[in-house]
Amino acid sequence: MNKRCSLPKVLTVCALVLPVGAAAQNAVRPMAAQNAIRSSRADTAALHRTLDSLAKGFHGSLGYTVHNIDTGERFSLRGDETFPTASLIKVSVLVTLFDMVEKGEIALDDRITLLKVDKVPGSGTLQFMHDGLAITVRDAAWLMITISDNTATNLLLDKVAIRKVWQKMEALGLPHTKIHAKSFLRITSVAPDSSVKYGLGVTTPNEMARLFQLLADGKAVNPRADSTMLGILARNEDDEMMQRFVAGVSAPRKTGANEDMRTECALFRLQTRVVACVLTKENVDKSWLVDNEAQVTMGRIGLAIVSTWPKRATP
Repeated sequence: MNKRCSLPKVLTVCALVLPVGAAAQNAVRPMAAQNAIRSSRADTAALHRTLDSLAKGFHGSLGYTVHNIDTGERFSLRGDETFPTASLIKVSVLVTLFDMVEKGEIALDDRITLLKVDKVPGSGTLQFMHDGLAITVRDAAWLMITISDNTATNLLLDKVAIRKVWQKMEALGLPHTKIHAKSFLRITSVAPDSSVKYGLGVTTPNEMARLFQLLADGKAVNPRADSTMLGILARNEDDEMMQRFVAGVSAPRKTGANEDMRTECALFRLQTRVVACVLTKENVDKSWLVDNEAQVTMGRIGLAIVSTWPKRATP
């Protein structure tokens, strides 16, 4: 604060002239930036109708949350309803891991030795590597997010206790976002009943959208750690859901899939930042085909979102 405002007798004057909250942000925000955000406002009523129509026509249960972080535009369907996450819950493990790194409890260069007993099926490549392979914590985090490696996830959960993930999510105000057990090892579940109902993890569209917003704003751990995590999420190789009809847009994201569910949360970097989370459950189409109904529906949702707000200019 300016020293002229430090004397008690002028505190009232200072309170009158110093901007507060949103007014303060607008006072220091360049006029060009304010104009850019105003021009990025969109016909979200039309988008809302489109997404509700796609959800209504879906053979299963579909919930979503869309939030433009910069303009404040936000709407959802079944936003507070709990959904199984499948591998989407691995984002919570990533955030907790980086929180521990920042606290000095673990280092990204710490070594992990892969043993035969560690290997589990499903997505990933570590299950096919030789016993005794040494990787780093950083390697495991990269594999967990970019190719959703289940064995890498379990190796990290040996370092990051499941209950610690719960504590971190609760500290962020996300009480329904929980991982239950190691991948393909329900015997390790800390919540057996919830594991039976939801599988690997559970969340709501609103809570997962909030987690991605915190990452985008540098508030999940801190700006440096969050930027690193978004860089990993941006290299996710799964583009069969919300990304399938979208090109030329950066979108840090994580997906999840099981026979009767598909999930994804993404941060679309348009002229403004738009978080979109789509969760499905009880899907009638249980196939693993690329044109699975849930994946195609989520692709149409992704396209509708990206088509609503202006994109960044191509360099």
